[in-house]
Amino acid sequence: MRGRVHAGSSMPVHACLVLVFCLMIVTGCAVGPDYHSLETPVPDTWAGPVPETVSQPGPDLARWWTAFDDPVLVSLVERAIASNLDLKLTESRIRQARAARGVSVAGLGPAVSAGSSYQRSYSSQGGISEGVTSDLYQIGFDAAWELDIFGGVRRGVEAADADLLAAVEGRNGVLVTLAAETAISYINLRGFQQQILIARNNLSAQQHSAELTRKIYLAGLTSALDTTNADAQVANTAAQIPVLESSARQAIYSLGLLIAREPGALISELSAPSSIPGAPPSVPAGIPSELLRRRPDIRGAEAGIHAATARIGVATADLFPKFTLSGSAGLQSNDFNSWLNWANRFWSFGPSANWQIFNTGKTLSNIELSKALQEQSFISYQQTVLAALQEVDNALIASVKEREHFQALSNAVAANRKAVFLATQLYTHGQTDFLNVLLAQRSLYASEDALVQSARTVSTNIVALYKALGGGWE
Repeated sequence: MRGRVHAGSSMPVHACLVLVFCLMIVTGCAVGPDYHSLETPVPDTWAGPVPETVSQPGPDLARWWTAFDDPVLVSLVERAIASNLDLKLTESRIRQARAARGVSVAGLGPAVSAGSSYQRSYSSQGGISEGVTSDLYQIGFDAAWELDIFGGVRRGVEAADADLLAAVEGRNGVLVTLAAETAISYINLRGFQQQILIARNNLSAQQHSAELTRKIYLAGLTSALDTTNADAQVANTAAQIPVLESSARQAIYSLGLLIAREPGALISELSAPSSIPGAPPSVPAGIPSELLRRRPDIRGAEAGIHAATARIGVATADLFPKFTLSGSAGLQSNDFNSWLNWANRFWSFGPSANWQIFNTGKTLSNIELSKALQEQSFISYQQTVLAALQEVDNALIASVKEREHFQALSNAVAANRKAVFLATQLYTHGQTDFLNVLLAQRSLYASEDALVQSARTVSTNIVALYKALGGGWE
């Protein structure tokens, strides 16, 4: 059997080239709505009172934790950024989104494949003569290029670009949260350690008072009730220390998790008590409109709207025909020895069109689905903006009022210390009963413990404000 040669398309080559040129001209259009940057109305100022220490945004917002002037805090945050597993997960999602974009971009170009085959066949001659056995050797290339006339592929690339941006903003959001969680865990640790020191100091003073009461009782100058009350107060204060020690150790474990280490990795480094990092003198709050440009969750939500808008175009493109240029070229022969001779070449080239005229409303439903998803993305964006504004206002009012609370507690501690001193002196000289000493010591311990908690809250409120402002990423 003689080798077969494929005939070319009936359309002349120059006519095909003209068609391709015309199609390339119109590929600048893309169906579906175009995305435009959002103009979201926000208040000109914050709702509540702004601390006098609030300043305008500056370059230090990206590394706000350095403003606490605590080398250990700086080291922990930087180690968390370098090794936190949640952050590594978001970086992997960025690579995933970038690869998905590459897949979408690949749809804009032609696809070329190469292959070879061997086929042996037998054909009967209907009993007139003996059948014929033949061989066919073939090697060549096939190419296909779907022309993106109506922009469906380009809308897909646009959506992939927006998805990539959303993945990047997701990582930035994790950076913001990670820095804040690390700082809060560290501040809580130092707060628990200070509470332990205060509990031990008060325990020591109460034990001294209990011993004094016991001596007075043995001298017959007071009743057993005073010694019993003194011992009860000592026991109550001592009972607080194990709870605080447990909380301090758990804070260390939390910090270990944030830097991707085992729970006990930081015990030796952080077990020694230290002071609570003081709040910085100023916080760059700025104005509400700047929040939209700075918070990663808002930026990511806007990227989600962009992606959803582009996908409406992807769905709309299915309403229109798809044009494809395809071709093949190669060599084929019945004889292996002459397989690769140039005389045995073949080629074919030609355009094709495919149009789904009727698919029971699937395409229209898909368009409506895409529009609904875009609407949901916009609603989510609005919710994110409102939640961000509320978060900043909450942090601002909490910061203002907690500083007032701290100042009042400082005054209470000073007054209670004086009361303990006076009550102890009067009791020693028999001028008052032990109940006044007992009440004064209880009030002092309660106010000192509350003052430490307030100092911790002042610092954590500042961290919350930095987080609400979107600080912690470049």
